[in-house]
Amino acid sequence: MNPRRPPNPYRLRRAHRHQLSASPTPTDVAMMRTALDLARTAADAGEVPVGAIVYETATGKVLAQAANTRANAREPHGHAEFLAIRDACNAIGDWRLNHCTLVVTLEPCIMCAGLIINARVGRLVYSADDLKAGAVCSLYRLLEDPRLNHRLAPIRGVLAQESSELLRDFFRARRRTAQRG
Repeated sequence: MNPRRPPNPYRLRRAHRHQLSASPTPTDVAMMRTALDLARTAADAGEVPVGAIVYETATGKVLAQAANTRANAREPHGHAEFLAIRDACNAIGDWRLNHCTLVVTLEPCIMCAGLIINARVGRLVYSADDLKAGAVCSLYRLLEDPRLNHRLAPIRGVLAQESSELLRDFFRARRRTAQRG
């Protein structure tokens, strides 16, 4: 570092944020339990069981929550995290969610990871890895790409077994129904 030049405060904030994101908080776990309830509701409606919540990190105030609606609404963007981010931005009247945490029961896809970056979400906590479409850790690492203007270190695996079982049971039942019909 140049002794004549003061440190860049943006870089210090970014480094500090990564340190804070190392492990889930009790609030993260409680929010994940609620997101799993949303995912169960989605499954009951015939949707892939994914739930998401956006909350203010400092206060725990929930700004938005959503479950997948893609199949029933016939909209490709009907992902839980997409809907929750959109609704949270509307709730605060701004597109920046730096001060917020997104909790989601499944690793975000490319579309949702891009939205997380564009909305400047401060923290991401997710449950199950998505080996077929995950863009956070499984197939890609979009949120940590140094070429992008916003980066964050995800917290993964919170209540992963419960989320994985919910997804596995949903798709198992769907295959059984397809084989009968």
